[in-house]
Amino acid sequence: MPMLGDILASARTASNSFQTWLERSDPALAADVARSAEARGSTPTGFVRSAIADFNRFASEEDWATLTSSLRDTADPGTTCLLAMVHWRLTARSCAAHSPFDTGRTEAEGTA
Repeated sequence: MPMLGDILASARTASNSFQTWLERSDPALAADVARSAEARGSTPTGFVRSAIADFNRFASEEDWATLTSSLRDTADPGTTCLLAMVHWRLTARSCAAHSPFDTGRTEAEGTA
């Protein structure tokens, strides 16, 4: 079984092709990533890399526990890890201290 560090490293390198894969497998989520990236003046790949970094630095113990539990039950831990971190970034309350892309406003206030 791969170590979490190996999975995170794999996720970082896979972020370039992640958007293409996501567009085929989950077009709605791919559109959310693209919209959020554009709102932050980034690319989808940049958004995914930011999601990985932000999750690594700012996710709660509960978020990490949920992630590690989901890794036990999957044949593709790298993809599962990426998806969890992207979902977390899309739904986490925005905070300027947690990401260089965030302005401190919530998505409901017009900033993803």
